[in-house]
Amino acid sequence: MSHSRALLLRIFPRSTLTSPAVRGSPFSTTSPAFVNRGDPIPHLDLVEGSPGNKVNLAKELKGKGLIIGVPAAFSPACSASHIPGYMNSPALKSAGQVFVVSINDAFVMKAWGAVLDPSNKSGIRFLGDPDAKFTEALDLSFESAAIFGNNRSKRYALVVEDGKVKEAYVEPDKTGVDGIENLPVSPIDDLRVSAAEKVLK
Repeated sequence: MSHSRALLLRIFPRSTLTSPAVRGSPFSTTSPAFVNRGDPIPHLDLVEGSPGNKVNLAKELKGKGLIIGVPAAFSPACSASHIPGYMNSPALKSAGQVFVVSINDAFVMKAWGAVLDPSNKSGIRFLGDPDAKFTEALDLSFESAAIFGNNRSKRYALVVEDGKVKEAYVEPDKTGVDGIENLPVSPIDDLRVSAAEKVLK
């Protein structure tokens, strides 16, 4: 078992991941009125590494880029498959600047990045959206208090070019907690849309 998966099992015990509360329907279902092609990237600050280090993706992404949104840092499938899928993809180098965004604070995102990519070989940057304003501006938040204690981000990938969304890959609402090695997979566990092999072409 890899170090990262061992860490995940310490954070998310199997009994927690397979309990009825998690495997039920704790999330809301909303109509897909989210971000579309041609929409500008919100002119809002995210944080990287520390609360004082602001990153504005509307300014940062002037050419090609990719924004990957996840429900939570250290959540099982985000760590075991979703983000590693991008890191290990040969097509990543042609994606431009790549950012992972979650409704977490800067310190948590920094720690998660250090676990997934200790030497930063991938070049992917991990940004926090602690007040959820960036996620809400994209209309990509969903109710998840039963799992995370507050609203979180849908799982998504936005292909960006010159500050605007070129392609949007957004998963359904019920994508909060995913299966990892040897755990049963439920309907909310699939990466139907935003997996690296479906986005990086």
